[in-house]
Amino acid sequence: MLRANPWLIAAAWGSIAASLLHIACIIGGPDWYRFFGAGEEIARAAERGAWMPTIVTLGIAAVLAAWAAFAFSAAGVILRLPLTRTALVAISGVLLLRALAGLFGAFWRPDLSGNFMLISSLIVLILGLCFAIGTWQSWMTIANRGV
Repeated sequence: MLRANPWLIAAAWGSIAASLLHIACIIGGPDWYRFFGAGEEIARAAERGAWMPTIVTLGIAAVLAAWAAFAFSAAGVILRLPLTRTALVAISGVLLLRALAGLFGAFWRPDLSGNFMLISSLIVLILGLCFAIGTWQSWMTIANRGV
C-alpha cells in the first residue's frame, strides 16, 4: 500500500480549513469579513445585503476545496483526478506568488492592513510550500499512478 505524502495531506487539510473559514465569513457576516481582512468595501456590501461578497467568497471556498481534492488525489487518499500534476504545479505557483505579492501588499491593496497582509502571506506561504514540497516528493509516484 502506498504511504500518503504528509506534505500533500497537510496541503489538503490546510485548503479545507481555509475553505471553511471563507464559508464561516459568509455565515458570520460583515464583522467576520472585517476580522479576516476582506476589506471595508466587502464588509459594507455584506451589510447592505449585496450578493457580491457571498458569490466571491463561495467561489474562493470552492477553489480551495478543489485544491484540497487535488492534494488528496496526489496523496492517494481519493480517486485519481485528471491533470493532477499540472494542477499541483499551478496551485503551488499561485500560492507562492500570492505569498510574495503579499509582501508588497501595501502597494496594490492599500485598503488592507499591513498586519493582515503579513499574516495572510505567511499562511499562504506555508500552504504553498506544503503543495510544492509534496508535489516534488510525489512527482514520480503521481506519474506512475497515471494521475
